[in-house]
Amino acid sequence: MPYSVEKTDLNEVLLLAPKLFSDSRGFFFESFNQREFEQSTGLNIKFVQDNHSLSARGVLRGLHFQKQFPQGKLIRVVRGEIFDVAVDIRPQSPQYGQWTATRLDSVKHHQLWIPGGFAHGFLVLSEQAEVIYKTTDYWVASDEDAMIWNDPDLGIEWPLDLIQGPPQLSGKDAAARAFKPQT
Repeated sequence: MPYSVEKTDLNEVLLLAPKLFSDSRGFFFESFNQREFEQSTGLNIKFVQDNHSLSARGVLRGLHFQKQFPQGKLIRVVRGEIFDVAVDIRPQSPQYGQWTATRLDSVKHHQLWIPGGFAHGFLVLSEQAEVIYKTTDYWVASDEDAMIWNDPDLGIEWPLDLIQGPPQLSGKDAAARAFKPQT
């Protein structure tokens, strides 16, 4: 199989390591193969959209999600390094309000699978990072929402000591709402 799969702190969020072929010329790997993805993860997922972003060191994107049309995401970094975060925001989930994080980079080529119903965000740790991710549903502007990245109820341990200064946020992310767990 081209992927080895590791579970994260959240049962359904998976870290995938592709089978890499390296020699003096460089490397080769299949970044995605539907059949092998299904065999490795046990998931029958249909991806409908690919997104590609470029961000500078200290940019924090997220925590983003869609309300009625949740997107599962398969994330990988093609240049640089990020601290990638997933938060379970499914009210009926036993892991509701919990988060997991991993560092993704263009050296190891690991990918992170985040199912629909999770908020997602990342902090750029390198000078620049290019992130590519597949989604299981289309982006719907009117359905998009965001939670504030530093909400104390979530307690995400962002590695801010690895960037120079405070994180750079978009206006939308700076104005994002707080996460309030249901009681």
